[in-house]
Amino acid sequence: MASAILTFRVSPCFGINPKLKPRFRAERLVSGDDNLSVYSANGGAGSVMEEKEKKGSFLNGGNGRLKPRIEQKMVKKRVCEELEVLWDDGYGTKTVKDYLIAAEEMIKPDGGPPRWFCPVECGQPINDSPLLLFLPGLDGVGMGLILHHKALGKVFKVQCLHIPVQDQTPFEELVKLVEEAIRLEHASRPNTPIYLVGDSFGGCLALAVAARNPTIDLVLILANPATSFGRSQLQPLFPILEAFPDGLHVTIPYLLSLVMGEPVKMATVGIEGRLSPLQKIEQLSGNLTALLPLLSGMANIIPKETLVWKLKLLKTASAYTNSRLHAVKAEVLVLASDKDNMLPSQDEAQRLMNSLSNCKVRRFKDNGHTLLLEDSLNLLTIIKGTCKYRHSKKHDFIADFVPPSMSEFKYAFDEVAGYIRFASGSAMFSTMEDGKIVQGLAGVPNEGPVLLVGYHMLMGLELSCLIEAFLREKKIMVRGIAHPELFWGKLQSSSNEFAFSDWVKVMGALPVTANYLFKALSTKSHVLLYPGGAREALHYKGEEYKLFWPEQPEFVRMAARFGATIVPFGTVGEDDIAELVLDYNDWMKIPVINERIKESIRDGIRIRDETDGEVGNQQLFIPGMLPKIPGRFYYLFGKPIKLKGREDLTKNRQDANDLYLQVKSEVEQCIDYLLKKREEDPYRSIIDRTIYGALYSSVDQVPAFKP
Repeated sequence: MASAILTFRVSPCFGINPKLKPRFRAERLVSGDDNLSVYSANGGAGSVMEEKEKKGSFLNGGNGRLKPRIEQKMVKKRVCEELEVLWDDGYGTKTVKDYLIAAEEMIKPDGGPPRWFCPVECGQPINDSPLLLFLPGLDGVGMGLILHHKALGKVFKVQCLHIPVQDQTPFEELVKLVEEAIRLEHASRPNTPIYLVGDSFGGCLALAVAARNPTIDLVLILANPATSFGRSQLQPLFPILEAFPDGLHVTIPYLLSLVMGEPVKMATVGIEGRLSPLQKIEQLSGNLTALLPLLSGMANIIPKETLVWKLKLLKTASAYTNSRLHAVKAEVLVLASDKDNMLPSQDEAQRLMNSLSNCKVRRFKDNGHTLLLEDSLNLLTIIKGTCKYRHSKKHDFIADFVPPSMSEFKYAFDEVAGYIRFASGSAMFSTMEDGKIVQGLAGVPNEGPVLLVGYHMLMGLELSCLIEAFLREKKIMVRGIAHPELFWGKLQSSSNEFAFSDWVKVMGALPVTANYLFKALSTKSHVLLYPGGAREALHYKGEEYKLFWPEQPEFVRMAARFGATIVPFGTVGEDDIAELVLDYNDWMKIPVINERIKESIRDGIRIRDETDGEVGNQQLFIPGMLPKIPGRFYYLFGKPIKLKGREDLTKNRQDANDLYLQVKSEVEQCIDYLLKKREEDPYRSIIDRTIYGALYSSVDQVPAFKP
């Protein structure tokens, strides 16, 4: 077990209430270094933790460490104050190969019972991080989150359950083990949620614990939960596995690896999307070659006796959990793979969503049963995009916001928005304080609060390029104010795939409410505001580059209250990308389609504000567009308008209105300037930009007109 301990640190993870006496013994297995310890949960008295309690109470000092309680009040920091933008989440640096190597070390017999451990890769989490318990699948090793350790360890106190290979603890005893852990944590921090990540069998375990503890605030993340084990497509083969000759059992791991996971998806982890097809194939071939010889180790991870026992355990767990689903009150997110050859995970996800009171589903069409070990998305990204990360009873889009990591930045703007970035070839310009226009974003202040106010192009096509430019050039996270339909309406649930509406949240979007604008400016953020909103983004034919702003100058008064800097900006290029052929009026003339639009409008979310007229009553629809050979997007950020010391605008409505009209006028001037100057751009066409990029530089560095 020596080398296993050198790979990870294992210790008690729970904040301890001095009034509670722990009911388990801390068994320490040492490997020549007293700092590296393995603790197991086992009933009994005289624990190491009790001895420490006699000397003083303890709090969790991080992932796998205890520290003395400091009796002083600490100012609670927001997550984004402790994590910088584009932080390193480590995703792609670990693969299933690392899992198999670690598992080989951990399965060496030590005679111990099931126990909790914390992988060293998780590191030190940020302050006030919630506890996350990982409940493993069929293997029981507990290293199933190895691809996600570093990312999760930044914002969670991660602890993983390890069930030794030869252990045959009954399911109900495992439930009690996890239950004891969450009750200890809940007693220590009753207002903080506890996360249970259950993989396959672990999904049954998580649901069973939640059913028995409906009053504890639990968030369940279930990856292909084995609650559908009774309907498994492999049921006819299980009796054959039990009767399989010992001499041939070595072939079972290879068969299981093909059934349980997608080898190609496993080998794709860490291969960057921006590589050429040839480079991707070379890396994939090398990864597969290195992976296949290690699969023989599965015979040691799941020997015949263990496999037979685990199949019986799965049957018991599935029946136990399904009989108690009605009692589950926890918040649940089910991750389901379309290519799960072991369980009917897609059907099961739908059943759970219908059976549980608070359940969301995200499906992954190219993944197999071992979803967490395959190339898909960082688990933390999924948690963020579905608004499951929180520190209190309710998710707060400001306090609970985790800035995008470098891997999220690359995936979002290479894979998700890669085409629009390549096709539009965005050119950014800004205005310095002396009025000089320069290429780039140098004219936009680095220090917030800053309110970017501008024109919303058709379908919001300009958004992704704008957000990407600020992150790439200035490492600034721009918080966009977005329509509530993206957060709570049918749009965010129309597809169960992790889609655009989820990525909008990962990239910092905020619901369009005065409360969140207030919070964002009060925290000195860069905020993106479109006064014309959906009315501009879904404009009618002949209305391109026309502003539809409400009459109330409320954003000016809000900005003045916090001494913010307003930066007006204009964007052009929608007519270079596509032609609007069917607007709202055209759709409403078409039978059947018009009824569907009316129905979606009736069921949609309306913005509750004091805005009258067409801006506040915009009907949401998808315009019909005819693509063109792409031209180019242009952005011009005007001269910053500083409102520090202008508190008088909060009371003087006339002065606020005058400034409001000035901002609107400057946005229109920016649009007019860009429409005129783009005619001078030698690289306006995608063909010219592609040739230049191939010969001289990347797409992001193609020059434009001279300002």
